[in-house]
Amino acid sequence: MDRIDCVVIGAGVVGLAIARSLALAGREVVILEAEHAIGTHTSARNSEVIHAGISYAPGSLKGRLCVAGKAALYAYCAERGIGHQRIGKLIVAVQDSELPELDKYVALGAAHGVTDLRILDAAEARGMEPEVACVGALHSPSTGIVDSHALMLSYLGDAERAGASLALQSRVLAARPTPDGLVVEVGDAEATSVLCNTVVNAAGLGAQEVASRIDGMPAGLVPPLYYAIGHYFSLARKSPFRHLVYPTGREGALRAHVTLDLGGQCKFGPDLSWRDGIDYSFDASREAAFYQSVRRYYPALEDGELQPGYTGIRPRLAGPGSSMHNTATDFVIQTPHAHGIAGLVNLFGIESPGLTASLALGEHVADLVAKMRA
Repeated sequence: MDRIDCVVIGAGVVGLAIARSLALAGREVVILEAEHAIGTHTSARNSEVIHAGISYAPGSLKGRLCVAGKAALYAYCAERGIGHQRIGKLIVAVQDSELPELDKYVALGAAHGVTDLRILDAAEARGMEPEVACVGALHSPSTGIVDSHALMLSYLGDAERAGASLALQSRVLAARPTPDGLVVEVGDAEATSVLCNTVVNAAGLGAQEVASRIDGMPAGLVPPLYYAIGHYFSLARKSPFRHLVYPTGREGALRAHVTLDLGGQCKFGPDLSWRDGIDYSFDASREAAFYQSVRRYYPALEDGELQPGYTGIRPRLAGPGSSMHNTATDFVIQTPHAHGIAGLVNLFGIESPGLTASLALGEHVADLVAKMRA
């Protein structure tokens, strides 16, 4: 049986970042990906936003790793020539009763060391975005956008140059702990077994399924998975916006915000609804709700200007009615201290801001592995 030092399960942006950090630390790394290509699920179906770190519960892993990851990501993209823009974001209040929400964002940001936020009056906000109707806004200058596909390829390139290898169409069928390490069965029609010192389960939407296939994994430590789907509609003309624009109200299924890509294309979304599994089909009936939501802050949107875009699914750990700022929706990173299986690290609920936090997540997990092996 082949022996491998470290196996990383999942070649999304976070799995690739973890593999990169482990390989740069001198570990032998193999990345196992069930699909035919890297980053085919959550990593490829999102807003490609570099988040500032102003929407997460104080003390949360999401908040801490988002802020650290943001700084690292901007530096990394600048050094490697990866497409990105620090275009900034406006969070807009469209009525007076929403103005206190802006202060809440300032407080959440301050809790994680984000100190560049500025509250604007209506005139100042219109000066930045003339088409936006609001009574006030919050400006987040460190929010940006990034080419997520180029980023993933760069992470993979770094990992491979450091000796890591990628195995596509390599589904994990089972794993069992032994005195010599974790035996992982990989494949479909013809399974192959490998003996691993360390296994990092970074399978995203598949992380719970992978964990359930590991002998001895306590079922009570595998959190429930809720498939939170978001729809995006594109604007069928040149974008009137220069910044990202988010309405206040940190909750809500109809909080469709403005996202720009690096080509200047404007899209609105995501909304929030729930599926029973991985199903990316587009529900065109949500169009009317999008018009209603967007027109609250962009009243010039005309009928027929929204076009169906795409959908993405977030691996939520709490279902309908839960707050994204509740600690139940924080990243969950389990080591043997929690589950008792030597050499195993599980990552659950790695949704937004996973892309922004990816480099910080990679370093965090690599540090955990080093401590496990010490």
